[in-house]
Amino acid sequence: MLDKTQKDWWKRAVAYQVYPKSFQDTTGSGVGDLPGIVSRLDYLQTLGIDVIWLSPVFASPQIDNGYDISDYRAIDPLFGDLEDMRTLIREGKRRGIGIMLDLVLNHSSDRHPWFQRARASRDDPCHDYYVWRDGVPGQYPNDMLSVFGGPAWEWVEEVGQYYFHQFAPQQPDLNWENPALRRELYDMILWWMDQGVEGFRLDVIDQIAKEPDKKITNNGPRLHEFLRELSAETFQKGCLVTVGEAWGADIQRARLYSAPDGSELSMVFQFEQMVLDQKPGGAKWDLAPLPFVKMKQSFARWQQGLHGRGWNSLFLDNHDLPRIVSRWGDDGEYRVQSAKLLATMLHGMQGTPYIYQGEELGMTNIRLPIDQYKDVEILNYYNEAVAKGCPESRVMESIWAKGRDNARTPMQWDDGPNAGFTTGTPWLPLNPNHTAINAKAALADPDSVFYHYQALIRLRKTYPVFVDGDFTLLDAEHLTVFAYERKAADGRLLVVCHFGADACRWTCPADWKGARVLLSNYAEPADALRPWEAVIYYRPAGT
Repeated sequence: MLDKTQKDWWKRAVAYQVYPKSFQDTTGSGVGDLPGIVSRLDYLQTLGIDVIWLSPVFASPQIDNGYDISDYRAIDPLFGDLEDMRTLIREGKRRGIGIMLDLVLNHSSDRHPWFQRARASRDDPCHDYYVWRDGVPGQYPNDMLSVFGGPAWEWVEEVGQYYFHQFAPQQPDLNWENPALRRELYDMILWWMDQGVEGFRLDVIDQIAKEPDKKITNNGPRLHEFLRELSAETFQKGCLVTVGEAWGADIQRARLYSAPDGSELSMVFQFEQMVLDQKPGGAKWDLAPLPFVKMKQSFARWQQGLHGRGWNSLFLDNHDLPRIVSRWGDDGEYRVQSAKLLATMLHGMQGTPYIYQGEELGMTNIRLPIDQYKDVEILNYYNEAVAKGCPESRVMESIWAKGRDNARTPMQWDDGPNAGFTTGTPWLPLNPNHTAINAKAALADPDSVFYHYQALIRLRKTYPVFVDGDFTLLDAEHLTVFAYERKAADGRLLVVCHFGADACRWTCPADWKGARVLLSNYAEPADALRPWEAVIYYRPAGT
C-alpha cells in the first residue's frame, strides 16, 4: 500500500474511475449503487489501483447524470445513503484504496435550495449565489449559447431576470464573485474531508471565473486567484489528491494548476490530445482520422513542458469520451493487442494514470438506435442536426463514434444475464459483446487485457523511472511507431508502440540492443513489429 501521509503520494498512485450508475447494481433497480462498488473492491484491489475517482453520487434530479447537484452533503437515493458512502470510504481504506469525490463547483441544480431561494426573491442572500442579468422576456442579455445547445440564458418571471447557465437550463452557474458562496463551498469540502475522502476531482473548474458580459467562460481573470484561495482554505489542510477538469488548459496554465508548491491543485485534466481527431475548426461531432504524428508531438510537448514544473494526468477514457480501443485502436481482430498497446503507451509516461471502468477489459463502443440513448448531449445534437437537414445516417455515425453513452454502458462482469451488472432492467442497454468481453473471462485468462494493466501498475510501483524520468520522443515523424525514452537516476525505459495492422520494420537504437523486456503484448520477440505491438525495455543506471 502507498503511504498516503507522504507529500505527493499521488505521483506514485494509479486511479480508477467508477461511473456509479453503470458499475454494479445490488437492488435490481437497473442502476449501480454504492454497495455495489463495495462488493467489487476486491476486484479493484487485485487490479492494483490506489484511488477511486467516483463520478457524482450526490443528491440530484439526474438531468445531467448527477452533474446537477441539489445537495452537496447528501447521497442520491439512487445510489444509497450517507452510511453507504461511509462504508465505501472505510472498506476502501482497508484495502489501500482512497475515494476521490467528483465535485461540481461551477454550477448547481436548479433544485438546490440555494437556487430555489435565489429565484424567489432578489432580496434573498442566495440570489447573488448565481449569475443574473436584467432584461425582458425574449431579449437575451447577449447571444451566448450553452454547451448542450440553445441560449445560455433562462428567464425567471418571479425576479424579472435571466440567469446564466453554461450547460443545461437546469444547471444554473454559481457566482464565484460572491465570498459567501465561496465560504459555503469551502465548508462543504472540509465536511467531506472529515468523512475521510482522500481527494477531489473538480468538474469544469476552469469555468468558475466566468464573465458572461465579456463572453468569457473559461480561464477568466480571477481563476487562479479563486483556486489559490480554495486550496488554502481546504485542500492544504489535508494530504489530498486534487485534479481539475480544464478543457481550456495549455501548458503554461497547467503549470499554475499543478505548481510543485501545491498552491492550487495536484494536477489537471487537459484535453489537447483528445480533440486531435476533429477536423480543424470543426465541432466535436465531426469525424476525422487520428493525426498520428501530431498526437505524438502533443504528448511529447506536455511531457517535457511539465517535467519538474507541474504534473500530468494520464488518461484516454472517461465518462465523457468514447471507448479508446474503438476510437484509436482496433476493436475487431486486434482488440486485445491494441487495448494493451494503448495502455502501454500511456502508462509509460510521467503522470498519474487514470483507468476508466471497463478500460482494463478492452470494452468497446456500442451502436444503439437513437431512442435508446439517455445522454442529453447526444439527444440535443441529434435533434439539432436533423432539424438542420443533416442526413440521419451521418448523424448516427457521429454518435456511434463519439457519443458519451459509449462509455456509460454497464460494466461487463460476466457472460450471464445482464453481464452480472443487475438482476433488473439496466438503465442503459448492455453491449451485446459482454458474452465475450467480461471480467470473469479476463480474470481466467493470464494473457488478458486486465493482467496487462495489472503489470503496468506493478511496474510503476517498482521502477522509479516511471514516476521521475524525463521524456525524449524518438522518430517524431514516423507514421505508425510511437517510441520514446524515459531516463532517471535508477535507469532508463524505452517504450515502443506500433499503431497498425501491418508488420513494420523499425530500427531499435543501438544502445538498446539486448536490453531487458519489462513488458510486451506478444509472448515472443520478432524481427519486425507485429500488428499493434507494444514493448517496454529497461536498462539499469550505468548500462
